[in-house]
Amino acid sequence: MITFPIITDTQVFANWRAKPENWQAYIKDIARSENVSADALAPYQTGTNLVVDLNGSVVLKLFPPLYRNQFVSERTTLRLLDGKLSVPIPQIIAEGDRDGWAYLIMTRLHGILGSVAWPTLAEPQKERVLREIGRTIADVQSVVPGELATIEPSWPNFITGQVVGCVERHRRQGLASGLLSDLEVLLQDVPATVPLYASPVILTGEWIPENFLLAEEQGQWRLAALIDFGDVMTGWREYDLLGPSAFMCAGLPNRVRSLLEGYGLEPKALGAEMRRRLLTLMVLHRASDLRHIYIEGWEARIGSLFDLENIIWPIEASC
Repeated sequence: MITFPIITDTQVFANWRAKPENWQAYIKDIARSENVSADALAPYQTGTNLVVDLNGSVVLKLFPPLYRNQFVSERTTLRLLDGKLSVPIPQIIAEGDRDGWAYLIMTRLHGILGSVAWPTLAEPQKERVLREIGRTIADVQSVVPGELATIEPSWPNFITGQVVGCVERHRRQGLASGLLSDLEVLLQDVPATVPLYASPVILTGEWIPENFLLAEEQGQWRLAALIDFGDVMTGWREYDLLGPSAFMCAGLPNRVRSLLEGYGLEPKALGAEMRRRLLTLMVLHRASDLRHIYIEGWEARIGSLFDLENIIWPIEASC
């Protein structure tokens, strides 16, 4: 059994995981101790932690000490959701800890990474998948949070913490000064806009193409599997509509309608109050960066930050 390195910096870890020669011996040692074959190692390029395919049959996810909270979140979520969804999620085969480094060995799920498949889908297929995503978000949120409710931060503390430094964060990202002024106004209304103490539901926070698999059956694309639960927390349910809204709906009314209908909402539910709430949650999201909204040229279409809510969630969708 070999000793794992001491890494306490996120960039140092990113550099370490980028070079297979740094970690191959550790992965093989873990696999050997768990009686798992690891002759062929294939790392995944996305995500925060080191994720490696072992012989095309199982997946090993390695969490350094600085991401220990993600290990706890993922392990707890996979146990809680096991057998409760219509869409497959990884099953834990083995877990352990080495010198503060935690790991999960999980079943390998079949499908094409969403970020690879999504751009190739025809428009009706994209609407179909968005409807399935909306339904699956609702399915996840129907599961009682259980132990996940104790994971920090709590929803009120999360929102309060995100408000602090929000303007400076978006300033560093290059948000125009006029929009920063609008952001300050938006943040003043957070206590009245965002429910802080409503019954919390399970939030993955990451319903984006990198975190699910798609598959084609008889010419129809479907949501084939969910992966990566390292950022799960609990809180206000609409928070999980943000990822598909920003990265998949592209400001198109039919896509937005499909997502909402799958989620269980009539399009008319997307009124002014919900749009303002969604926009507020979007600027407060832990990964918020408005530069990455997948709507080409949205900056040229707005006079104020508040106009953005009708571009991401177009008003036609509520008709």
